[in-house]
Amino acid sequence: MRGPVRSLRRSWVWLLGSVVLWCLLWGEVEVKTVLGGLVVAAGVFWLFPMPPTGSELTLRPLRMLAFLGRFLVDLVVSAVEVAWYAIRPGPQPPSSVVAVTLASRSDFFLTFTGVLTTLIPGSVVVEAQRATGTLFLHVIGAGTPAQVERARQRVRDQERRLLLAVGRPEVLEEAGLR
Repeated sequence: MRGPVRSLRRSWVWLLGSVVLWCLLWGEVEVKTVLGGLVVAAGVFWLFPMPPTGSELTLRPLRMLAFLGRFLVDLVVSAVEVAWYAIRPGPQPPSSVVAVTLASRSDFFLTFTGVLTTLIPGSVVVEAQRATGTLFLHVIGAGTPAQVERARQRVRDQERRLLLAVGRPEVLEEAGLR
């Protein structure tokens, strides 16, 4: 019983963020909403403890701003491309399932890179292999070998920017970025 309680005390930032999200979902900030959010968040964190990630992460504010800015640009560009595919006359665009082996072997960075890749329109993670650090993506607009390689490079660049923004020096060294 001590383990989950200690873990809960260490994750107060996540707990606070969950309560804020809870209040946003309910659309009000009242004592009953905040207390209810605390109870629900504490229950979720206690029943479903998150794996430790603190040893892999460190925040670099300028790199994080660059990462977020580039992510937003990629998001807008991809949304416009997918919208064009949807309204343009002609056949459906070609698509491929593309395997991308990531530089880091961290579960956190594999998962987060997959989530970021899926958030950008036009690509969806269909499988992630933890043992090899490989993401398999379904990518719209990847019909030629050059387009497939560009899709792979976009994912690798996304991972590199993420690693540089929040990866600890040991993780960067493992990924060959130091």
